[in-house]
Parts: sequence; C-alpha cells; structure tokens
Amino acid sequence: MKLFKLSVLSVLSVVTSLLLSSSVVQAQEKEDGIDVSGTVRVNYAYKDYSESSKDKGGDFAFDMAAIKFNGKLGEWGLASEYRFFDGWQALRYGYGFYELNPSWQLQFGVNQVPFGNPGFISNSFWFGVPYYLGFEDDYDLGVKGVYSNGAWGTEMAFYKNAEYGASRSDRYSTDLYTGVVNGTEYNNEETNQLNLRQTYEMSYEGGKTLFGGSIEYGQIYNSKTGNNGDRYAVAVHMDSSYKGWNLQLQAMQYEYDAADAVDSNKIAVAAYNWQYEIAAKAQAYSINIAKNIATDWGSLKVYNDFGMVTPDVADDSYDTSYQNVTGCAISAGPTYTMIDFIVGKNMYASTRDNGHVGLPEVGDSWDKRVNINFGYYF
Repeated sequence: MKLFKLSVLSVLSVVTSLLLSSSVVQAQEKEDGIDVSGTVRVNYAYKDYSESSKDKGGDFAFDMAAIKFNGKLGEWGLASEYRFFDGWQALRYGYGFYELNPSWQLQFGVNQVPFGNPGFISNSFWFGVPYYLGFEDDYDLGVKGVYSNGAWGTEMAFYKNAEYGASRSDRYSTDLYTGVVNGTEYNNEETNQLNLRQTYEMSYEGGKTLFGGSIEYGQIYNSKTGNNGDRYAVAVHMDSSYKGWNLQLQAMQYEYDAADAVDSNKIAVAAYNWQYEIAAKAQAYSINIAKNIATDWGSLKVYNDFGMVTPDVADDSYDTSYQNVTGCAISAGPTYTMIDFIVGKNMYASTRDNGHVGLPEVGDSWDKRVNINFGYYF
C-alpha cells in the first residue's frame, strides 16, 4: 500500500514538474522573440502664407511608412525602425542591447542620444524647437549605458559620429551638414561626442514628476582643413503629470564652435531631406502643457507646446525665433491622429522665411499653418 502511495506521489510529482516546466517554457517563449510592427501615415497641410496652398485648399499627401523590429532573446535584444518617405528613406534607429542585470542595459548602434527631457520635449507632430537645433529625438552611432534604480536614472553615452555622413540631408535626426547653404560653404562633421543625463522621479498620489539635467560635449571636424573645433550643450528639464494633466519645462544652452568657420555666428544642419542654418550659440526654452482624456473608444490629448530660441552670438542683428503649436491627438484602435495649429515667427519649417533658426529676421510677421497627420499602426 505504501509502495502504491509512493508511486502515485512520484507520478504526480513528475506530472507537476512537466506542467511547471511547460509553463516556464511557454512564458519564456512569450517573453523572448522579435516582434515586427509598422506604420503608415498620410498628411494634410494648409499654409496661410502660401498662395498656392490657399488656392488649393491645402495639400494632402503620403507622409511615410515604417517597419520596426523589437524584442529579446535571453539577455540580448534588438530595436530598430526604418522609414520610407516620399522620395527618400532613412534609418531612425537601429541597435542591439544587452541586459547586464535588472538595473543596467548596454546599447550598441544607432540609439537615442540622452539629452533633454527623455523621449520628447513636445506633444505635437511638429516637434519642439530643440529638434530643429539637433537636441530632441536625436540618434547617433555609438554605445550607451542605461542605469535605473528606484527613483534614480542615469544614462551615459559615447558617439563616434552621426548615423549618416555629414553631406547627407535625407536623414531623420538633425545633425551638422557639409555643403553649401544659402551661399555659405560648410565643412563640419560631428565626432567624438560624450553625453550624460541624470534624472530623479518623485511619485505622489495622482501623478509623478521627473526632474533631470543633461550635458553634451563633442568635437566638430573640418573636412576641408583637418582641424577640430568643439561643441557643447547643457539643459535642465522637468516632466510632471497629475490626474491626466502634464507639464513639460526645459531650458538649455548650446554652442557650436567650428574650426576655420567662414562665419562664426552660424552653422548648417540637416534633417528631413533639407538643410538650413541655425545660430551657432543660443538658448532654447520649452513650455508644454497637455491634458489626457479617456473615452469609451480611445483617448484624447489636447496640448499647447511653446518654444523660443534666443541667439547669443557676436552679430546683434540675429533675432529670436518662436514656435507655438496648439493641437489635439486622437487615439482610437490602431489609429493615431494629430491635428496641429502652428504659429511661428522667424522659425524654420513653420514660417514663410523657413531657411533658418535664430538668424536675422526677414519681415516681421507671425505665420500660421494647419497640419493633420493620420497614422495607422500595426
């Protein structure tokens, strides 16, 4: 009888072990693996400062399609996004990562530069003013360490260079540009860049606040003379939420001190298949407020993003650039739509004279445009 009981217990033990092993394997299979997803977006734009836009009632066109890879196999992982635009294409990011332990992750490849408010310092499709200066959602080629322990977060990175060569303007991130822009020849390349971002999160009933500071330092290589200049940027930032409300604040200063510069007051950058000039030294300020509203079918986010760039160069004819975006983001199922009303003054991409940020102003008007971006995510 005892033998029978022991046999039954042994069988039950084996079955239980097999079931547990099966569950662990299934859980591991669910956790491990590379997910493939994508996006397709179209865009409507109306510019009050463009006669052709007003005559046609705006322009409706294909924006972009993207394919993404994301996942893990044990401690190793992969994250990548490649975008196809109208007439050009570019890598947004692509890197491998390794989980050293629950607190540390190492990233190798084209990853997001840890500077400014983590993620974005904007709510709209239009980005905030730091993006147009090279300091929001920027991606470069290098190695980054990400540390998280309780309320503290630290990111340290070294980037050898930008994700593409400096003569290429068909890129997602804003980087230094080599070429002729508005009659001035530039020969500048980003190299040997160090970044440090430190954050602290304070949680409370109904929300949380993330405080942070960022530092960036790197060299500027002149491909014509072979000499190196340098560049730096510093920022303090805050991202606070409370019962559906969100407030983002950021103040930053940057300086591009290029070697053998033709004009030390300005420098050329490129992004989104275009190139333009920015003040070589300036301060930039961002104030964004948003409200998230849950619905039966999805969610709404209404927001207002304000930014300004104050040039700090020797030429006192350089003028401040402004951008304000009032909008609404609508999330419903696999779709995400952003409706933005953009008002700009002396600002690249949002005004009639859109070839620069922080340079001498041409005219003295606030220009307006409407942008509606519809995306399907799968």
